[in-house]
Amino acid sequence: MNRFKRYLRHIVNLEHDIDRVAAAAAIRKNIYFRGPNVIILACAIIIASVGLNVNSIPVIIGAMLISPVMGPIIGFGLGMGTNDTELMKNALKNFIIMVVISIVVASLYFLVSPLKLNNPTELLARTRPTIYDVLVALFGGVAGMLEHARKERGTVLAGVAIATALMPPLCTMGYGIASLNLAYIFGAMYLFLINSFFIALATFFMAKFLGFESAAADEFHLSRNRRIVAAVLLVMIVPSIVSAIGTIRDNNFAINAERFVQNNKTIGSSYIFDHQVHLSGRSQTLDIYLAGEALDYTAKQILLKSAMSYGLHSDQIVFHEEAAVQNVNKNEVIRDLNDHYLKKIQELNQTITELQIELSKYKGAEKARAALDSLGN
Repeated sequence: MNRFKRYLRHIVNLEHDIDRVAAAAAIRKNIYFRGPNVIILACAIIIASVGLNVNSIPVIIGAMLISPVMGPIIGFGLGMGTNDTELMKNALKNFIIMVVISIVVASLYFLVSPLKLNNPTELLARTRPTIYDVLVALFGGVAGMLEHARKERGTVLAGVAIATALMPPLCTMGYGIASLNLAYIFGAMYLFLINSFFIALATFFMAKFLGFESAAADEFHLSRNRRIVAAVLLVMIVPSIVSAIGTIRDNNFAINAERFVQNNKTIGSSYIFDHQVHLSGRSQTLDIYLAGEALDYTAKQILLKSAMSYGLHSDQIVFHEEAAVQNVNKNEVIRDLNDHYLKKIQELNQTITELQIELSKYKGAEKARAALDSLGN
């Protein structure tokens, strides 16, 4: 057992791979926002905005890798961890400048962009942060600080930049300003602040854990800093937990609604031909579109009782019977279903025929090419 403990201590020992002096110098150097960093930031913002505009994940990832925003955040965390007030002030000043420029550039882009957002899934994903974003930022910050501190650096910082996603929320704020959408502005701002704060907090803890040299500070200032960190931590983490609970509830409702519909496709002489799940804040509803014979009161109660077994409440089910009729003949329902599926089969057969014709043309061209090659030889 002792041998195993010694082995564990050996593989997690960081002392031989850490260069605190070089790490502190590199972090201090990266907090400043001038020269090439200004142009690089503007380019990263425009690239991220284009990626969100066209809903392209690879483009968004590219912008995250280019962005220099993380430098001041890690610098601020190191300043907290080493009681370096001057470093904290410089990092915070450069951080604010970067954020303001990023939002202005993103806002201008979305104001002049001719592209419209038809299905902005990536944009919407930046407006509802949860506790999971907290965990990503926290552990991303730990990995980022270790990468700065170790002697042989790899690609960890690039992965941290992608995982913590600092640029897309800034672009989403720009879109919210351009479209005057307060939900986008405040949701994205909260996500960005969560990412920034917990990266800095992780840097603070790692600076303490790795033993970075600290400046002298009196107990009053140390106690004040701890209170500030605790207060900000509370403000950041509580709403994210509430949001995470809502996300889990919405996800469970969507899954249960899908299972309920799939297992209740036919109800007597009626059938569900379509359904829609609506998730909006605290309310979730399932719209059911019925065809065939209109359901009477008893049939609806049976269906609602079945819904309860899937965790759905009766007030969450909305019936749409515009396509249903009273006293329909069962044979007519079956005939309508057969016609519907027969039409689908005919469409598939037509597609298969067209593909077979294209394949025959391709095979004919290949044979002709082979014949020409043989004549040439």
